[in-house]
Amino acid sequence: MPKKIRLGILGGGGDSLIGVLHRVASFINDNYEIVGAVFNPDHGQSIDFAKEIDIPTNRIYKDFDTLIAEEMKLPEDERIQVCSILTPNFLHFPMAKKLLDNGFHVICEKPMTTTYEEAKILQDTLKSAGTVFAVTHTYTGYPMVRQMREMIKDGVIGKVHKVDAQYYQGWMNPIIHDKEKRGTVWRLDPKKAGISSCMGDIGVHAFNMIEFTTGLQVQSILCDFNYIYDDNVMDMDGTALIRMEKNVKGVIRASQVATGEENNLSIAIYGQKGGLKWEQENPNYLYKLNDPEPLQVYKPGHAYNSKLSLDGTKLPPGHPEGIFDAMANIYLGVAKAIRGEEYNNGEFPTMLDGVRGLNFIENTVASHKQGNIWVDMD
Repeated sequence: MPKKIRLGILGGGGDSLIGVLHRVASFINDNYEIVGAVFNPDHGQSIDFAKEIDIPTNRIYKDFDTLIAEEMKLPEDERIQVCSILTPNFLHFPMAKKLLDNGFHVICEKPMTTTYEEAKILQDTLKSAGTVFAVTHTYTGYPMVRQMREMIKDGVIGKVHKVDAQYYQGWMNPIIHDKEKRGTVWRLDPKKAGISSCMGDIGVHAFNMIEFTTGLQVQSILCDFNYIYDDNVMDMDGTALIRMEKNVKGVIRASQVATGEENNLSIAIYGQKGGLKWEQENPNYLYKLNDPEPLQVYKPGHAYNSKLSLDGTKLPPGHPEGIFDAMANIYLGVAKAIRGEEYNNGEFPTMLDGVRGLNFIENTVASHKQGNIWVDMD
């Protein structure tokens, strides 16, 4: 049995939701051991947090540059092998770039960078580094999303002609209407979040889900944003019409001010012979629609599912699996890649997904600002 992969964590300390999600996910399949970290900009808080979660403090570094410098002094069979970047968006690029330059594997939260230009630089850096790079579009890890991908690839619904993805949240609603609160949220600061809030944070997930499940690329976009207030520079809500390869048309709808919504990500793909629908808040059900037949419901763990779906299922049928398991499936795929084992190319989102995501974000902003016109993606 291979030794556990030595994992470093950047950010995600304290009560960070994304922090606990990544830590638990890394433990689920027994492939990783956290050996070093910078959990917080305050070194004392990082140390305290490491003690709280029972991680040795001798490699809890005062800052990112110190982590790199000290880890590179260690023998190769002792130093961190892969680092997870869980910091605010503006730190993703410099951290990922330096990690790649020093030969580390990287697991990076999305968006991968804050600009498309940075994403392309990172792509070139990865080519030279030759290491593994994953972007945590978590929802691709759900077994039924993977089943959806495989069914579409196998032609179960025939030629795809319509896609519809939405991601509705309401958490920003009480913040956007209070001018003082708006100034305290880093996601509303373009210097930290990038040029988009709604599309950059959640719309990009819907975009990724469409390309992941269909295997087709979006070619052009027409987008309309709502900023709610004239003095707010970050989008709170947006709708994008999309044109894809092979004459496929569709829509991406995203909102952070959909009052009362929690985490309502859903995707529907319609083809010549049928349709498939999936909802993140009920992730264990994949619905197959077909005009002459009754509605069919696919569930995880059954033998009728694809190998990719079954490989991402840990429990017998009837035992719900959720967001931690989905992220764990991404970590599992990365572990296989790091160890040079065979894996399905749907097991984790790659650098290309990160680059495509930034291309999408920038083009939605460009489309809106240029008067809601069609713009082409690279």
